[in-house]
Amino acid sequence: MRAFISRLPRRVVSGMMGATCVAALCAPAQAQVAPPFATLLRQTADAPRRIESEAEVRRYEGLARQARARPNPTIGVLTENVAGSSPYRGVDRAETTLQYSQPLEIGGKRSARIAAGEAGVAASRARDHDAKIRYAYDLARAYAAADVADQRIMLVEGEVEQAQNILRAARVLVDAGKEARLRALQAEAALNAVTADLEGTKADRIAAYARLSALAGVDETFTGLSESLLTVPVAAPAYGPVDPMTSSSFLAAQAEREAAERRLTAEQKRAIPDVTAIVGVRRLDYENATALTAGVSIPLNIFDRNRGNIAASEAEAQAAAARLAMARNDAIAEARAAGAQIAAAQSRVAAAEASQRTAEETYRLARIAYEAGKSPLVELLNARQGLGAARGIVLDAKVASFEARAQLARLQGRTLSGGEIQ
Repeated sequence: MRAFISRLPRRVVSGMMGATCVAALCAPAQAQVAPPFATLLRQTADAPRRIESEAEVRRYEGLARQARARPNPTIGVLTENVAGSSPYRGVDRAETTLQYSQPLEIGGKRSARIAAGEAGVAASRARDHDAKIRYAYDLARAYAAADVADQRIMLVEGEVEQAQNILRAARVLVDAGKEARLRALQAEAALNAVTADLEGTKADRIAAYARLSALAGVDETFTGLSESLLTVPVAAPAYGPVDPMTSSSFLAAQAEREAAERRLTAEQKRAIPDVTAIVGVRRLDYENATALTAGVSIPLNIFDRNRGNIAASEAEAQAAAARLAMARNDAIAEARAAGAQIAAAQSRVAAAEASQRTAEETYRLARIAYEAGKSPLVELLNARQGLGAARGIVLDAKVASFEARAQLARLQGRTLSGGEIQ
């Protein structure tokens, strides 16, 4: 290598060294490794999904504050008996009234409106809590999907290496006259097939990291992970029984039904007409006197009785009650399935790992036998495919175990490490 470099011009060598240094300096900057999942979850407080959910809470808090506002009064000035015919041609007989009008809400309209606003805030907070739990669940799944993509690439790269070894062994036997050239072509075709699978797996990895980055709300796409969620142990409290009536989805649906019922009551109260009290002071210029005026006005509910809004609120309350029933049924079903899925996933992983050990031994023996000329190539190819399938089954079993643990953590409102989501 030194002799080769010594024959190059000095400028070329300097350029190569400079390019190597630039590449070494730029490589760490381009790599964006995702932090451990617990850290990433804390860092994603400004992710779009989190911001949207929190903004909804602030919106309902604003509506609740507005619901407490009382109707604004009205001040008016009215001048009469001016610019008319005699004796009202001038302004000598003018009568000027300063009037103050105050709408009075009766029938519990304001209290019903306030109750509806507070119920809306409670429902928005319940939805926000459920959204946080679901976001943590989705982020964990996206993190695990990227982890799975990395491991699948490792598996397929291992299969490519095995296929290359088989091809080399087949060519050695073909060159020695112990195998027909057809065997080498079969081994080459198998290598091409797994190489094509490797390219597809790399594309899946790019997509998995893009989804994780988008969900985390980062500008630069992650290129690696700091840990593997498939092997993260679950805290002991996460294995406890699940009370379906405490799940975030059920509580959110329950709060939404309560808010819908409160809004229905508020709409029914709105049909009650408001009373407007009127107090004024009238100046009588001709008599050079001042008098008080007072009165009450009540609208006639002839055309607008708020029936449309009441009907819409009734339908909304019925829909909210139906969603609550569905959430209750789903929560019960998920709670019952959670424990069984955890146990089944653990058994599946153990069985898959035992099958993988058997497949590895089968492949080792098949390769020894083929290289010794004691078995055909097809047996070695089948053993390699069986080993690849067994490794894939182990990975699928670990993914299923992770899904069961993540689902159980979501039902309990916890992270995978056992921390409670606030």
